[in-house]
Amino acid sequence: MLDIINLSSIPVFLLIFVRVLAFFSTVPLFSYRTIPTPFKIGFSFFLALVMFYTVDSSDVLIDDMFLFLLVKEAIVGLLIGLLAYIILSAIQIAGGFIDFQMGFAIANVIDPQTGAQSPLTGQYLYIIALLFLLSVNGHHLLIDGIFYSYNLIPIESFIPFEDGTIADFVITTFNKMFVIAFQMAIPIVGCLFLVDVALGIIARAVPQLNVFVVGLPIKIFVSFVVILFFLSLYIVLAKSLFETMFDAMRGLMQLFGGA
Repeated sequence: MLDIINLSSIPVFLLIFVRVLAFFSTVPLFSYRTIPTPFKIGFSFFLALVMFYTVDSSDVLIDDMFLFLLVKEAIVGLLIGLLAYIILSAIQIAGGFIDFQMGFAIANVIDPQTGAQSPLTGQYLYIIALLFLLSVNGHHLLIDGIFYSYNLIPIESFIPFEDGTIADFVITTFNKMFVIAFQMAIPIVGCLFLVDVALGIIARAVPQLNVFVVGLPIKIFVSFVVILFFLSLYIVLAKSLFETMFDAMRGLMQLFGGA
């Protein structure tokens, strides 16, 4: 505790605390509204306290650039957590595709975790994905990510923005996110497309049948059956999504560190 009481070590601890707090304010699971803000601050404080003794701070200079180091630490924590959150939002996008075909596009619900509107199916799949992430100790991997980020992004260095590789990396990650969302939605959307084709054939063959009245319940029933059938495939895609999320976080840390 003598190092913490020493005034010369407080700026270094503040740098670590800013990165950890910024990371937990945007990363999935830890950034939700249902988690109290005092808990986030306290958890970040004690984690930064543990990390303070493991981070090499011998090259940190307390001079006029210290304020820019604080801003850099906040940007690093925010962007790493935000990238993970954006990739995980592929589940919500896939749910939006499914709901649009099911006829549930107008029936959005308020997500209590984020305070934003989300599709019904997307919220259902999102909860399953979060439970799956917790069951495989994915939250431990998130904490490990910010803990070992100092090996890739030294506390005393700045982010290199010369060649635009960071922007290219973010755009590529966005493309992967939309591809995974399409892969999650295509089994259900494809089956519903076939249902639409069948209803169109029935409407031409039996004009007396009102397909607009019959079609919506049929599409909802088929959607539930297909979702139940493809749930195991969805778990595999969710695993691929989490691997993409962790790889993207690692790649962004390497770019921030100049690797």
